[in-house]
Amino acid sequence: MTVAVEGGALGWVERVRRSSGPVRFHQYTRYTIYSFALFEGVALLAWVVAQAAGPAAWAAAVLGTLFAAHTVCHLLLSRAGLRYYLGTSARPVRLAAAYVVLTGTGVAAVLALIGAGELSAPRALPPVVWLLMFLAGPLPLVLSAGRSTALVAALLAVSMLTARGLGAAGGGLVAAVVGTVVGAVIFGVSYRCSAWTMRVVRELEAARETQARLAVAEERLRFGRDLHDVLGRNLSVIALKSELAVQLAQRGSPSAVDQMTEVQRIARESQREMREVVRGYREADLHTELVGARGVLRAAGIDCRIEDSGSGALAEPLQSALGWVVREGTTNVLRHADAGRCSVRLRTAGPVAELVMENDGVPGSGASTGGGSGLAGLRERLAALGGTLTGERRGDGTFRLTARIPTRPDRDGGGDGGEGGGEDGSGRGER
Repeated sequence: MTVAVEGGALGWVERVRRSSGPVRFHQYTRYTIYSFALFEGVALLAWVVAQAAGPAAWAAAVLGTLFAAHTVCHLLLSRAGLRYYLGTSARPVRLAAAYVVLTGTGVAAVLALIGAGELSAPRALPPVVWLLMFLAGPLPLVLSAGRSTALVAALLAVSMLTARGLGAAGGGLVAAVVGTVVGAVIFGVSYRCSAWTMRVVRELEAARETQARLAVAEERLRFGRDLHDVLGRNLSVIALKSELAVQLAQRGSPSAVDQMTEVQRIARESQREMREVVRGYREADLHTELVGARGVLRAAGIDCRIEDSGSGALAEPLQSALGWVVREGTTNVLRHADAGRCSVRLRTAGPVAELVMENDGVPGSGASTGGGSGLAGLRERLAALGGTLTGERRGDGTFRLTARIPTRPDRDGGGDGGEGGGEDGSGRGER
């Protein structure tokens, strides 16, 4: 069990380390905020343990229960408040109300014990300060800064006035007020600024992905334009010269042979130019292909999720081969599947890189499918690098395309990999 726990913890750390910069920033910031709740629990627990050794042991037990509930609610509200602030969930109104009620109950319980003579004011004021101070942390994530400040200030005023009425010394009250105000400002600003920074980073990441999608679209437009420029002109010349050769042949002119020779030369030149254009198109990196696939599928109304664990670390031949798998899989989802969702998972840890594309738009059952010419061409491309490709139609109406390829192939290949995944050299085929 210890080995499993350590493996899980190390695995989580490794996943965070290998993730992108924005993801790591979100993880670090989120768990830093969660640690504030842990700090509250430790501080209040230490105070309760100190009181348990005295005559007010029963009172310490009651307060310990309240403080434990307050700490748990603090953690839950921090988590839910971050999600709300980042726009991924609804406002946690009930949780925020419970947190305020627990804070008020904890403060009231401490003041009641002071009034009953079970606790002295100097010993009882620290937890009051901590409760109000930590209240100001997650609350601004749910409420506006003005409302949060007013609520904390009201609780502070009522608490201090009540403590004063119960005989608390003036110096102790001043110190408690100053400590509460300073701590509340620090925690409130820390929470709000951290959440704001996370939102800005997320927006920047979304803008970067949009820019990448635009770059992919622009590259595809360039590819189409280049093909049009190369083939359009040459095909027009071929058509004219072929027509001229027919006319000359009908007249019995030997010049018809010369015209057909010229047609042959232009056709070969067109083939060479087209290969150069396609070669430039094939050299797009795998990450660009993943981002482009997500953009195309989402534009078609398909919920697409990408898990990229390190495409940039793969060698260029591997990226090229897996990029073709992404292209072919995306094309098949659009052409042959009535999908509502599609997931693409890339794992590069270990000696084998694995790419899995799965969509829910294929009715039918069970048996594996060999695929059409497109998948057959992909198998040949991956086989040149020691890889495999499998397509499986599952009983729950999903189709899974899995490509596995060694990260250190025994032989080079796949950089150019032929003219495409399909028989026609276009890299497009049917499943």
